[in-house]
Amino acid sequence: MSQPDILTVQEVADLLRVSERTVYDWATSGQIPCGKLGTAWRFKRSEIEAWIDQNLASGRKSIPSPLISIRDLLLLEHVVMFDLTSKRQALQLLIDTVSTHPAVGNAEDAANGIYHREELMSTGIGFGVAVPHVRLKSIIRPVMAVGISKSDITDYESLDGKPVRILFMILAGIGQHAEHIKALAKISGFVRDAELRNCLLNANDPKNIFDLLVEKAN
Repeated sequence: MSQPDILTVQEVADLLRVSERTVYDWATSGQIPCGKLGTAWRFKRSEIEAWIDQNLASGRKSIPSPLISIRDLLLLEHVVMFDLTSKRQALQLLIDTVSTHPAVGNAEDAANGIYHREELMSTGIGFGVAVPHVRLKSIIRPVMAVGISKSDITDYESLDGKPVRILFMILAGIGQHAEHIKALAKISGFVRDAELRNCLLNANDPKNIFDLLVEKAN
C-alpha cells in the first residue's frame, strides 16, 4: 500500500514521534514546511522527509549533539515536588528552579519567554502533562526542570481539557533548534506511558522521580 504524499498534523506527529501540539507549534511559527487547506495544516511527505534529514538525522555536522538524553538535560536538584493549583505559581517555581543552572543566563528572560509562550498557546499536551518550553539568546545549552504537583493544576487549559500535575520545563538557546526539537521529542515520546505517569505521581521524593526518568528515557 502506497504512503500518502499529503500528511495531516496527526500523521506528522506519529512520523516524528512528538505531540500534535508540537507539530502545530512548528507549523504556526514557520519552523516546518507546511501549508493550509482551509483551516487545516497539511504537509508534503517529501518535504517533511527532507526536513527530518536536514534537522534531525544523527551524525550531521549541522547538529552538535546528535543524541539527547535525560542526563544531558536534567539535574537532580532541578526536580521538585509541590502542592499548587495555579498554573502561574507552578511555572514560576520551575523557572526559579531551572534558573539556578549556570547555562541559564538571565532568570527574568526565562520567565518572560515562558509566560509569552503560554499566552500564545498552552503547553498542556494532555494526559495531565505540560511541557512549557522556550528558546532564548541567554540560554547556553538545553536544560530542563521537572515538577510534580500533589494537587491538580486546574487552569492550565490543556489540549484534552484535563488538569495538569506533571510538568517538564525545557529551555534552549536560539541557535539550538535541533537540540530543542530532540528534547521535546524525547519528552513527548514517553509521557504517553500511563504506567510511567502513575509512577511519577506516586513517587516519594525527587530522587525517585529522577531515577524513573533516567531509566525510562535512556
